[in-house]
Amino acid sequence: MPTYTVHAPPPREGETTSAPERFRYVRDGFSFWAFLVPPLWLLVKQLWLALLICAAGYGLLETGLIFLRASGTVQLLVEILVGVLIGLEASSIERWTLARRGWKSLGFVVASDEEMAEHRFLAEWAKRPQPPAALPAAPAAPPQFATPARREPPAGNQVIGLFPEPGGSR
Repeated sequence: MPTYTVHAPPPREGETTSAPERFRYVRDGFSFWAFLVPPLWLLVKQLWLALLICAAGYGLLETGLIFLRASGTVQLLVEILVGVLIGLEASSIERWTLARRGWKSLGFVVASDEEMAEHRFLAEWAKRPQPPAALPAAPAAPPQFATPARREPPAGNQVIGLFPEPGGSR
């Protein structure tokens, strides 16, 4: 059965937590559409940085294959392998982008489809105890620094770290 990771967006202005309706469920596993048409899949999912990296990677790869005078069969095989790699890592790319945008990972749920994953996760989410209202934080005390134990540099016969004694056998 597929596994879904659950992600919460950063709270909107005036909110303390994100509304559960805004949670996103990312299916873990191979993505057929990301394998078949990687740039289009990245565009539809609005993964702009990943799309830019993918386009640059494809450009460099094609330039390298042309420079090496690879046959059309080799070029096709390399493109299929890159598609398989993107298809396998599609969910990781999506999770990475969400984390970069400030979304928090809340956990994972095992379900047959996204609707069942949402139902299962929210049922468990409702059972969680709600945190108490946040109290205003007391001002932090200024840091207290200890004086160093030694103020002069080590003598010539003193060893720093895990080195053997000077003049001793190895």
